[in-house]
Amino acid sequence: MLKNKSIRNFIILVIGYGLLVIGLQGCAKREIKNIDSKGKNIICFGDSVTLGYGAENGQDYPNVLSKMVNAPVINCGVNGDTSGEAIKRLKTDVLEKEPFLVIVEFGGNDFLRKTPIEQASGNTEEIIKNIQSAGAMVAVTDISAGMIMSSYRKEFKRLCKKYDAIFIPSLFSGILTNPSLKSDAFHPNAEGYKIIAQRIYRAISPYLQKNALLRQSQK
Repeated sequence: MLKNKSIRNFIILVIGYGLLVIGLQGCAKREIKNIDSKGKNIICFGDSVTLGYGAENGQDYPNVLSKMVNAPVINCGVNGDTSGEAIKRLKTDVLEKEPFLVIVEFGGNDFLRKTPIEQASGNTEEIIKNIQSAGAMVAVTDISAGMIMSSYRKEFKRLCKKYDAIFIPSLFSGILTNPSLKSDAFHPNAEGYKIIAQRIYRAISPYLQKNALLRQSQK
């Protein structure tokens, strides 16, 4: 009787482990670095697009995103910031705030100020490496529009592949060409930011689920 009970418990354990593995494999598209992140906050680190320029308080994408996820979301967007300027505040705005996942959104001001793509890419690479060294997951957004900033899209995608970060493409698709979703030539309005939040959520959701499963399995 004891032997049968032990066999039954072993079978249950094996099945449970198998289901966990299937779940972990199925809920994320590919492996990313720090999927087992133990941080606390989702930090939106970017420029005026992250800040929510063109919309009223509370209508920025980080605030909209905060209603979709089961984690605190901090808006660390600064109007006019370039990737180089972002490095200067990376420690205080990101690394010292218990990052769980950091959504990086830069490049627009680098492009407007004609920063060499190699320099903007190098800055972004440094941002990714520092965040990952702090144990957090990284997601990099692509705000290109067609051929505009296409070189940034290519570089950011390459960096995400190199460092196993989440790449979120075509964030502005259908927004910059639709006056009803914009506050000016470059910035979304409240409705546009809702779409951005939804796109970001769809991209990060599989990894949030996988992290949650890993945390449960470690209890």
